[in-house]
Amino acid sequence: MTRLFRGGFIFWVLFRHGLDVLFLRAFQKPSLDAIARTLSFGRNLQATPGQRIRQSLERLGPIFVKFGQVLSTRRDLLPTDIADELAKLQDRVPPFDSDLAIATIERSFQKKIEDIFVSFDREPIASASIAQVHFAVLKDRDGQARDVAVKVLRPGMLIAIEKDLSLIRMMAGWIDGFSSVGRRLKPREVVAEFDKYLHDELDLVREAASAAQLRRNMAGLDLVLVPEMFWDYCMPDVIVMERMHGVPVSQVERLRSAGVDIPKLARDGVTIFFTQVFRDGFFHADMHPGNIQVSIEPATFGRYISLDFGIIGTLSRSDKEYLAQNFTAFFRRDYKRVAELHIESGWVPATTRVDELESAIRSVCEPYFDRPLKDFSLGLVLMRLFQTSRRFSVEIQPQLVLLQKTLLNIEGLGRQLDPDLDLWSTAKPFLERWMLDQIGPKKLVEQLRNEAPLYAKLIPELPRLLVDFLKNAKHGAPEALNELLLEQKRTNRLLQGVLYGGVGFVLGMFVMQLIGRFRHF
Repeated sequence: MTRLFRGGFIFWVLFRHGLDVLFLRAFQKPSLDAIARTLSFGRNLQATPGQRIRQSLERLGPIFVKFGQVLSTRRDLLPTDIADELAKLQDRVPPFDSDLAIATIERSFQKKIEDIFVSFDREPIASASIAQVHFAVLKDRDGQARDVAVKVLRPGMLIAIEKDLSLIRMMAGWIDGFSSVGRRLKPREVVAEFDKYLHDELDLVREAASAAQLRRNMAGLDLVLVPEMFWDYCMPDVIVMERMHGVPVSQVERLRSAGVDIPKLARDGVTIFFTQVFRDGFFHADMHPGNIQVSIEPATFGRYISLDFGIIGTLSRSDKEYLAQNFTAFFRRDYKRVAELHIESGWVPATTRVDELESAIRSVCEPYFDRPLKDFSLGLVLMRLFQTSRRFSVEIQPQLVLLQKTLLNIEGLGRQLDPDLDLWSTAKPFLERWMLDQIGPKKLVEQLRNEAPLYAKLIPELPRLLVDFLKNAKHGAPEALNELLLEQKRTNRLLQGVLYGGVGFVLGMFVMQLIGRFRHF
């Protein structure tokens, strides 16, 4: 019965904001569209489509707001105006009762709150759809009092999420079966992606582990601070971390008055992003201004402070190489190479004509080179490339969607700090150095060192493996082995020739020197 009422409320909200009209118009059902438009009494049909969708999601509550935020990253699927509107969605959720937060903490640690913390602020400092944060003071293992932040999962979230997700899955199924346009939007895949994000955020230990990894990765960079996790006090629904002291990055004037070099701060943000992406393949994927502060403490003055690690992006080595080569080819205007990379990666069918894909990519990228590099958005270009790729059946990888979302965040933040920020001039030296590291002697030595234990184990076993192979061969060596033996003989003859030739050359030089000396005498 509860699900029935919830479903009725959802459909009433969608109808109230005229989303039925948008739906029927998108799926080209003119007769039904005309009927829906006649039912306009008391409905909001004047706002833009993007505004109506955003308002509907805000009315439906935090789970739908979170869904809209995830959907806003799929710019390869959505029109730009709708994606921009959904990007405005924020988790404006009232805090839950502090008594519930304390009860959750006490249940997790099987202790009274006063036995865990020296002091605990009942008033939360921040509240979102998944959790809220309280400040406290904790004694660490050495007995030192430490200022900490306590993140507590909102009670009943799993039940609420499962109820709304079941309804969202049902609606996705309807959209998927309604027409080919609906199937192109991949509603089932988008909902599955959202499901994964939500359940990842519900496990706070997972978030703590991501923060710890990011802290290790960034330790030697001296540009960003990541809070330390107190592992004795980390549970799936409560985590305790170091309290960070900083100024929100959006308060530019306050930072400037404190003496922070704002243009350098903008460049540092780009450096941090490219380091996490290309060096580590492990990046903070939710870097909006609400999750970033700047330290004005003397010891760490001017460094970024990262917060909230619920969404982390990862890239494989092949992903990193693909992206680095794409960026490099793009800024060289080598659109053919960009097209070839798409085909080589397997993201477009092998039958795709390189010249057609090259032409489509050129039409997206070339207009931006008529203006200074600082005046265009690399994130926007990447987004339009994703949209253009629909024509060629490109399968956009989820990790690259997160990357594109984060790149847009970084660019927006960088240009908010410094309108003259030239993203490419900041990123280019890093990319070129990274590419050199991937193909240079340093990389070769590193790979040999990493593989040395395998070689040390395998080489002594080679004679035994060869004998076993010969014993198991039927009636003489197989054809492949014969070819291998012939090749070995050819190689031996070549080595012998090189050896004899080298020895002969050395002896010849030696004899000529002796003759020269005898003549001298």
